[in-house]
Amino acid sequence: MAQKILIGVAWPYANGYQHLGHLAGAYLPPDTFARYQRLVGNDVLMVSGSDAHGTPITVRADQEGVPPREIFERYHQTFLDTYQQIGLTFDLFTHTDTENHHRVSQDIFLKILQNGYLYSEIQEQLYSPQEGRFLPDRYVEGICPHCGYPEARGDQCDNCGKLLEPTELIEPRSKASGDTALELRKTEHFFLDLPKLSGDLEDYLYDDKEHWRPNVLNFARNYVQSGLRGRPITRDIDWGIPLPLPGYEGKCLYVWFEAVIGYFSASIEWSKNRGTPDAWHEWWYNPEARTYYFIGKDNIPFHTVIWPAELLAIGQLYCDDCEADLNLPYDVPANEYLNFRGGKFSKSRGAAVDVPYFLSKYDPDPLRFYLTATAPETRDTEFSWEDFVERNNNELVATWGNLANRMLSFAYKRFDGRVPEPGDLDEADRELLAKVESGFETVGALYAACKFRAALNEALALAREANGYLDRKAPWFQIKEDKAAAATTVYVILRVVDNLKTILAPILPHTAQQLHEYLGYEGQLFGTQHVVEYQEETRSHAALTYNHSGAIGTWTVSELPPGQALRPPAPLFKKLDENVIEEEYARLEG
Repeated sequence: MAQKILIGVAWPYANGYQHLGHLAGAYLPPDTFARYQRLVGNDVLMVSGSDAHGTPITVRADQEGVPPREIFERYHQTFLDTYQQIGLTFDLFTHTDTENHHRVSQDIFLKILQNGYLYSEIQEQLYSPQEGRFLPDRYVEGICPHCGYPEARGDQCDNCGKLLEPTELIEPRSKASGDTALELRKTEHFFLDLPKLSGDLEDYLYDDKEHWRPNVLNFARNYVQSGLRGRPITRDIDWGIPLPLPGYEGKCLYVWFEAVIGYFSASIEWSKNRGTPDAWHEWWYNPEARTYYFIGKDNIPFHTVIWPAELLAIGQLYCDDCEADLNLPYDVPANEYLNFRGGKFSKSRGAAVDVPYFLSKYDPDPLRFYLTATAPETRDTEFSWEDFVERNNNELVATWGNLANRMLSFAYKRFDGRVPEPGDLDEADRELLAKVESGFETVGALYAACKFRAALNEALALAREANGYLDRKAPWFQIKEDKAAAATTVYVILRVVDNLKTILAPILPHTAQQLHEYLGYEGQLFGTQHVVEYQEETRSHAALTYNHSGAIGTWTVSELPPGQALRPPAPLFKKLDENVIEEEYARLEG
């Protein structure tokens, strides 16, 4: 029976182009996982969207002197285009400024308030006399009180990962104006009562979490055990979701509180768009469903503690006849950072590679390959142009691309454009096929465990086995003396290529589809992605959707029939000139 798999993908701030670190950390891994789960026949719902309300958007808007909506709509569109090009199969990629998300977020606020997990309190917040306003968290920077990092933000320190309040920072300053003469002024806000939820959170974090990555689990447990405090969920800002209570005009829901609600609201939006408004229940109220959240390590506290706390506080919503409460995260496979030039990606120091730029010069599958091969799954890793070119040429092209291309070309040319009829298989033939076919279990288990780097390495090891077999059999010599023996060798290798095509398809979907067609098959391994306009009550909005109807890909051993007509093949990948390295670094310096 198919299992329901919900995949929540971190909501990117729509305030600029995404760089390769974003893609490696939070956006490519869930697509690899989703494609595998679809291949094995599970029901996948993968959702995300642009975060339209975060203070990074208003900071950018202030810098450009334009409304925040103009900023988020500009970059939301680039996300749609980029994700479609790289091949991210979102069932829905929407944004947080939809009428649906506003309504759901406000309803959740009222539900948690009704359930007794919110309280209001007068607190002191930083106010800039120079700007004439309270400063939201990301408008404040200063020295981290925990580790001394000089550029900590008012909500979190990127160096040590601690969640912060702006008032905790040492020598706070306004990010917008540089104002250091900040004042503490009183204002009233609502708080999520995390101490009231701490017992349930501990029960959750100590119940069957052996499949979690150790760094993620340890961080979450330590965070709860260190003592939880109530966390404000409203802010004095005018760009966001208004508080749905009279007397609180001018206050909006804090972005960290409402952005994670997007996983829930996007599922509801997806169901409504399909004409099945209650379909989302199968992923959110079904105890057998599994929910995965793919994020970068800076988001660990929000997805392992804060979001579970919100779900516990909600209990049930929009489902009068549901017997269970909302599902808590089954796994949060957070990644570390992909760094560049000895630190985080940064345009100011000539260390940024934007995804749109990369895709304007290079094909998507080599990028997917490289970011998987260097995935920061358990520790920070480093991107370099030298490493990208080396891995592209010596692994992707030499190990996998040449294996597929040279045998398809040989078969097409020497066996009349058809899969040759094999003779009796010898021990070497059977051993190779058995070893490669075992990859469906070994590589599949690694995909299922969110160990994509190891999955790729295992698949490449199988490709190397095939190359060794091919070198020993040498069908280009066999055919001169024994065409039947050559036919058997070529048939075995084509079966291997067919199997590896499927095994590598979650990582290399574009070239897997090309191989599928070169081998003479019809149809799509996966579905298709579309940018569409959805009409709401008062306005429309653009979104990315995935249509898997008609997809024929299955996680099964090749049954390539002898005699099947092949299509004229072409190389799957390009070997890169090493001059690319110098050119790319020169561009960054310029």
